[in-house]
Amino acid sequence: MVRLRTRRRPESGLAYRLFLRLDVEKYSRLDTRQQVEAQEDLRRLVDESARLTGLMTDDWYRQGAGDGELVAFPADIDILRTVGTFTHRLQSGLQRLNLNRNPDLRLRVAFHHGTMAPGPLGPAGDGPIVVSRLLDADPLRAYLTEHPDLALALAVSESLYNDVIRTGLCELAPERFIPLEVEVKQVVYRGYIYDGNGSPA
Repeated sequence: MVRLRTRRRPESGLAYRLFLRLDVEKYSRLDTRQQVEAQEDLRRLVDESARLTGLMTDDWYRQGAGDGELVAFPADIDILRTVGTFTHRLQSGLQRLNLNRNPDLRLRVAFHHGTMAPGPLGPAGDGPIVVSRLLDADPLRAYLTEHPDLALALAVSESLYNDVIRTGLCELAPERFIPLEVEVKQVVYRGYIYDGNGSPA
């Protein structure tokens, strides 16, 4: 079974994983000191949110991108708790962080559950591509811009919404999601944006 770890190339094979992408809004407008601080704050925020959710980050594969991070979770991750409770903790932690921060740290976040295969530069396949397309989708960017009171905008893939959110077992209520659709390089990606009105749960 594939085990993904930070800075370690996974074993060979095809795997089905939960993926998370996070991105700091307007990162390129920050000066170098502010960018370093944003990276440090984001890493601490994610680690603390994981700890409060009962997740062990040692089992995560983490690929930094300067302004954000790609995470591939281990096969035995509790998907309901990760998508629901972890997101709730992330939002709450972000609100507390911004009480003493200028400028505010604002995030776009995306989840997808899909396939991947290990590669020398990181995971390849449907999983990392779909979660990245959702994170970069114009509707998600616009949602965060149009809701200045929010510090976090969340998107999930259509399949994750159908398989996880609609069960009613997740902390995120299915009726509070709005459809998202984006076409990139002649491929249509569908998902949902969480209309949290300031709270993801």
